[in-house]
Amino acid sequence: MSVRWTYAFIDRPAAVADRAGDFWTAATGTRLSEPTGDDGEFAVLTAEGADACVGMQRIRSGEGGAHLDFCVDDIAEFAAAALRLGAETVTEDEGLRVLRSPAGQLFCAVRWHGESVRPPVVHGSRLDQVCLDVPPSRHEAEVAFWSGLLADWDSAAGSLPEFHVVKPPPGLPVRILLQRVSEGSPVSAHPDLACADIEAARKRHEGLGAVYVAAFGHWTVMRDPTGGVYCLTGRDPETGGLPR
Repeated sequence: MSVRWTYAFIDRPAAVADRAGDFWTAATGTRLSEPTGDDGEFAVLTAEGADACVGMQRIRSGEGGAHLDFCVDDIAEFAAAALRLGAETVTEDEGLRVLRSPAGQLFCAVRWHGESVRPPVVHGSRLDQVCLDVPPSRHEAEVAFWSGLLADWDSAAGSLPEFHVVKPPPGLPVRILLQRVSEGSPVSAHPDLACADIEAARKRHEGLGAVYVAAFGHWTVMRDPTGGVYCLTGRDPETGGLPR
């Protein structure tokens, strides 16, 4: 069993989804595809000559956040592995299985359609990571779950004690960062961009309507024009790693 491609989905309430789509396409130098899904709730961010790896989902309730889609040859096999490791099934449709990790993070198993070409770095940045914010009491188990499910990925401690990185094999476009947050916080997820120059990226995003929240070491917390949290991180946009 192997993951063939990955998508970072940005989830926003239907009332603000169009504004979110305008911002994220501008920020990533992409365009929004025609909507799919029973209610037109899904779209992907497309770039000329590349395969999409970021999507937008209109959600019916809640504030939104982010989730991962894993494209595989055998959805049932992937889902069965996740269930053995403690996940649970949320919904099951043709070509789609929605699951929930042991800590409560939603993710999807979907059919691979031959995606293989990463979108390029745009304006010195690339959306390449989904950060899972997990309280301390669930963090160790969540790290074990993702490390076990993605056994051929590189699972390792991050640059700070509260971080753990699950990095895909070369060619796959989205990595996972597990961040230990304060106890009592609900499990959530947000997208991260790797930026060659965080300050330049911040100014550009503010020009597109984003709002600065705070800066911590090698990352800056932002809110998009709809209020969704994301981070600009000082990682190499080509490799995803920290500069040496």
